Amino acid sequence: MPGSATDSALGARSVLSADDRAALAALAAQGVELRLDAPMSRRTTLRLGGPADALAMPDSRAALVAVIKLCVARGLPITVIGGGSNLLVRDGGVRGVVIATRKLRAVRRLDRAGDHDSGDQDRGDQAGENNDDKVDVEVECGLSTGKLLSLATEWELGGLEFLGGVPGSVGGGMRMNAGTYLGEFKDVTKEVVCVRMSDGELIARDAAECGFGYRRSAIPSDELVVAATLSLGWRARADIEADVRALRQRRHEREPKRVSNSGSTFKNPAGDYAGRLIEACGLKGTRVGGAECSPAHANWLVNTGTATASDLLALIELVRERVQAQHGVTLELEVKIIGED
Repeated sequence: MPGSATDSALGARSVLSADDRAALAALAAQGVELRLDAPMSRRTTLRLGGPADALAMPDSRAALVAVIKLCVARGLPITVIGGGSNLLVRDGGVRGVVIATRKLRAVRRLDRAGDHDSGDQDRGDQAGENNDDKVDVEVECGLSTGKLLSLATEWELGGLEFLGGVPGSVGGGMRMNAGTYLGEFKDVTKEVVCVRMSDGELIARDAAECGFGYRRSAIPSDELVVAATLSLGWRARADIEADVRALRQRRHEREPKRVSNSGSTFKNPAGDYAGRLIEACGLKGTRVGGAECSPAHANWLVNTGTATASDLLALIELVRERVQAQHGVTLELEVKIIGED
């Protein structure tokens, strides 16, 4: 796997002491799975990046807060990742503790028939049996967008059809207001619950306070989205599935195949498309090492199988420089970059 050959050597850079590692390992009793010198190339869809000193995977909000408080007390750097679908990790890996939210995936429906979580078998209160116009769904950050859409479809709740074209997890999608032409998270979000990384305190905000915009939010960078309440409306399952099918087909026709990628690399500038600008510069198919500006979609910078993070970063800069020189537009990254060279 690209980037993994040097993982053991890079692990020597760890900032964790033996006492730090022992304290982190002790959190297993509170529901935290811990992996030391964990290759980040296995945690992202780009399949790139060196190791994290420690990878912590809490299985509850209480366990998450326990990890944060321990790291704060010991002065350990914290980095948070979700599904890894919009993430580029540098070849030197990540120092300190990486918290992965993948196990925080509880979801429940709140309506007049009571609370319903993803394990419920009784779906009797479907559309037509509840007169409320809206139903609130509470979801944790680690749930995949695909699973959330699947549950909403099963419950005949519309509003999340746009997730048919959005990979990753709810937390990451919420922070960047992920979406497609069918909608965005801001259209259905009622409340967001975050945890402050400096002290582990939980903070609730309504949607207006989150400052949602195009592929962004005003959620403070020192806070982690842990859960959100979404307001969804009743809609026939067949209608939901038709919209999602059309969106997925459109995406399938345009996206690169059989390469590791993170989707769109750059945000669309106002009034234009990043892919159009890149293609107009003649950059489709351009390579730096094993990184390529995809011939299928110019705004997908991909790992063809042998790329390093340095290759992809160099290609990103090449594309930005060419677009700036030819079009006078500075492309803004959609992908998040973490770690060290």
